[in-house]
Amino acid sequence: MTSYNPASVARYFDALGAREWTRLVETPTAEVKLHVHSHYLRRYVTPGMRVLDIGAGAGRFTQVLATLGASVTVADLSPVQLSLNKQHAAEHAFAHAVTDWVMADICDLSAFPDEAFDAVVCYGGPLSYVFERRQEALDELRRVTAPGGYLFLSVMCLWGSIHEKLPGVLATDAMENARIIATGELRLGADDGTRHQCHLYRAHEFRVLLEAAGCELLALSASNSLSSGWGASLDTIRADAARWEELLGMEVEAGAQAGCLDLGTHLIAVIRRPVA
Repeated sequence: MTSYNPASVARYFDALGAREWTRLVETPTAEVKLHVHSHYLRRYVTPGMRVLDIGAGAGRFTQVLATLGASVTVADLSPVQLSLNKQHAAEHAFAHAVTDWVMADICDLSAFPDEAFDAVVCYGGPLSYVFERRQEALDELRRVTAPGGYLFLSVMCLWGSIHEKLPGVLATDAMENARIIATGELRLGADDGTRHQCHLYRAHEFRVLLEAAGCELLALSASNSLSSGWGASLDTIRADAARWEELLGMEVEAGAQAGCLDLGTHLIAVIRRPVA
């Protein structure tokens, strides 16, 4: 089993740099991911909420939260991403919504007191990077969420990632593919921050983890279960505003269907901490 290496994760996202800001808008497929994730924020986040955006990266979801009127604390393991988040907040006029930028590890949120936030956003897969410490990380996320508050989570999906990257997967050694499918652990190359290493979840596995948190499951969805893998052929649809809106609506509806959960590149969940 791969062990969580926070220094390696930080180096990976330091090296990713500015692409962490552009990656969710650089292709139609990526835009679908951004839309489906944001859909759940728009459904539950209301003006004035105190929100922790943990693993916030360069700020795509920080920006969405700002448009919803939230008061956002930004946290990330990567100093480069924290700096980019602050830069983009100034350049794109959402700095007014950010109360602070904090260096923090999802497994150690001791910088924040119990029940400090009305909602916690943990998008982009932080729970996929902590491997064997996932329960510890989820416990920390729950601890800093106020009773009745929301947790927005997303993780990388095993079958959905294979669905999107099928030609590349089949170009990989069959024994290595079998190991990844059996364990969910993507760990190609050295554990030094130069390669993407994470745990890929099955929908059932993610649901079991969420149930162990003792919270109410409000929503479970796939991200881009329909359009994943279509690549450049989506450009024509993207150019037609009406058809694009139709596709986005289909993606949100399909993603929430049980039969589609394992087909998206990410699994998205909204859970609520009990009031008592």
